Amino acid sequence: MRLSTRIGLAVGLTVPLLVLASGWLLLQLVKHDLHSAEDRHLRARATVVAPDARALLRASAGGRPKAADNKERLLYSAALDVGVRVIGPDATFSGGPQPDPSVPLPKAIRGPVTVRDGGTSWRALSRPITTARGTGTLWVFSPNAADQAQLRLVRRRVLVATLLAAPLSGLLAWGIATGATGPLRRLGRRTAGLDPRTSAARLPDEPTGVTEVDELAATLRTVLARYDEQAARTAEALDTARSFSAAASHELRTPLMSMGTNLDILAGHPDLPEPDRTEVLADLRSEHARLLNLLVMLRELGRGDLVEAEAFRTVDVTETADAAVAEARRRAPDARITLEAAPGPTVHGWEPGIRLLLDNLLANALAHGRDAAGQATVAVGVRQADGQVVITVDDRGPGVPEATRTRIFERFARGPGSSGSGLGLTLVAQQTALHRGSVTVTDGPHGVGARFEVRLPSTGAAPPARRDWLIGTAGANRSQSFPKEPS
Repeated sequence: MRLSTRIGLAVGLTVPLLVLASGWLLLQLVKHDLHSAEDRHLRARATVVAPDARALLRASAGGRPKAADNKERLLYSAALDVGVRVIGPDATFSGGPQPDPSVPLPKAIRGPVTVRDGGTSWRALSRPITTARGTGTLWVFSPNAADQAQLRLVRRRVLVATLLAAPLSGLLAWGIATGATGPLRRLGRRTAGLDPRTSAARLPDEPTGVTEVDELAATLRTVLARYDEQAARTAEALDTARSFSAAASHELRTPLMSMGTNLDILAGHPDLPEPDRTEVLADLRSEHARLLNLLVMLRELGRGDLVEAEAFRTVDVTETADAAVAEARRRAPDARITLEAAPGPTVHGWEPGIRLLLDNLLANALAHGRDAAGQATVAVGVRQADGQVVITVDDRGPGVPEATRTRIFERFARGPGSSGSGLGLTLVAQQTALHRGSVTVTDGPHGVGARFEVRLPSTGAAPPARRDWLIGTAGANRSQSFPKEPS
């Protein structure tokens, strides 16, 4: 059922009920006003005829029939248009319009009452009359015929108004509702042809002047925008999965082939000399470790590409750096790793990502920052400057040539003789970009080694809308370009 029809039916049923209720209230008010007017008239007549009624009772009690007749005539003349009944100790006198004497009258009343005689009703008022020879009661009556006629007229008019109000109010409400819901119908026609699966067309922002319709249109635009966003994220996730598969198969091919060759050697030469056998097993362990590391790094890249802004929290960078340094010391007990951190620097970010950034900077320094004697000396610093949290990692190694300081952040970029996955510094750049920061590579302190410096905004920011560190191609990835500032 259409909304306009529902409104028309609702109004068509409600208005007659309101008319009936209002009519009943009007009827009660008219009845009260008519009774009030009658009661004032009865009181006035009772005041006028009371002396004549008292004189009539005195004459009747004194045994003066002729005087009593005169007083009775005077009484009826003074009563005018009301009926009078005087009830004395010995006799009752009545005249004018009034109920039949057989109709019982109420006792001990103080105000006007309604007395019914068959189908006729009367308004009655009593007054006590006291004389030297006894007491009596004066009753005055006024017929209710005119009042009842007026009440019937009001009742008929209320019923007629109710019968007319039902269809008229329903039709009027239906017409108004049809006009009022016009913008809603137009909105329905515009949205009926929208299919977000096959078309990029969306609702235009055209205010109708009807607040509810404009709010509904805004809600629909929001829903469609969220659908587009989720569809894009889903497509991005599928691209990530496909790229993960392609990248993993490409990078795993070489170590797997090497492992296969070594296994063939072991299987084909069971009497292989012990030194050669030990060397083959060492190669197998090395390739196995490289495979595990590569898979872990690819997984972390995928996590960074898909992390949502809801995962961001306030992160104590000093505390995270302390945990990362402690883990690095455990893994490389021969290295000298120091931490100089000011208490309190925090960022609004993804805590696993900040930890991943620090772990990979330390792993890179331990792998490539050893001096000529093979000793690893790494200094980690955390401080706050100009509204940013600055993380520095210094080593005493050969440093990074200026020509390669940008390329080292690309996927699978490995230095000469490196046995790593080529993704460690890519993860550093990814997490820096995810937190809207920047990473630079310069010469180390006093021109020795290398310094990696990461700057993250303290207040935090929403992560980039598009993140393609895992699915982008090296050298052409847009997301990988903005967080790195070559020295």
